[in-house]
Amino acid sequence: MQKPEKVFDGVYLVGGQDLTDMRDCCVYLVDGGSELALIDAGLGYSCRSILDNIKKLGFDPSLLKYVIATHGHIDHIGGLSHFQSLGAKIVGHEVELDAISKGLAHLTAASYYRVNYQPVNVDVVLKGEKQDITVGERTLHCLFTPGHTPGGISPYVDLDGCRILFGQDIHGPFNASWGSDIKKWIASMKKLIDLKADILCEGHFGVYKPAAKVRQYIEHYLDQYD
Repeated sequence: MQKPEKVFDGVYLVGGQDLTDMRDCCVYLVDGGSELALIDAGLGYSCRSILDNIKKLGFDPSLLKYVIATHGHIDHIGGLSHFQSLGAKIVGHEVELDAISKGLAHLTAASYYRVNYQPVNVDVVLKGEKQDITVGERTLHCLFTPGHTPGGISPYVDLDGCRILFGQDIHGPFNASWGSDIKKWIASMKKLIDLKADILCEGHFGVYKPAAKVRQYIEHYLDQYD
């Protein structure tokens, strides 16, 4: 297994297939100084490993204030109940509540992993096109980017002149059974390109930089699916 790594001052990779469990999405930590936030929670079997990685980086897991669910697939939300039990607040978009809070099986895609999902109440329900979440001294801008799923979001944060985008599952896949919509996805990807992010923290394939490679990565999938 690899070690947790710094993406940029204030952003760290603490979970993923090479870090915690091969079934986990990439899980990122945002350090706001007095508070911490996780972007996604993995499948749910490696929450202790994620917490251990936070400790290895020198942070106090008790400062974990939020876990932001980018969308309702099990490999991203399976660990939400564990982190919520430790006091973290769960953040998700209102359009994704049928997956996150109701646990509707066709939306969580849990059957693909042959696991059960434990639904959670969303403490902070995002609405509309963009909503900000304050994490200590940092602000996470949560941009509504439907397409892969009906209520997906793509948070981003500006740190010392560097824009870092958490674009989980830009690559798809797409399935009508869980509400994929290619037309909405194309519009969402164009919104992400317009952000001109310097670093992309992707949901399964790691980190891309500089800005030219971020744009190239998104455009590659636009060309593939458009």
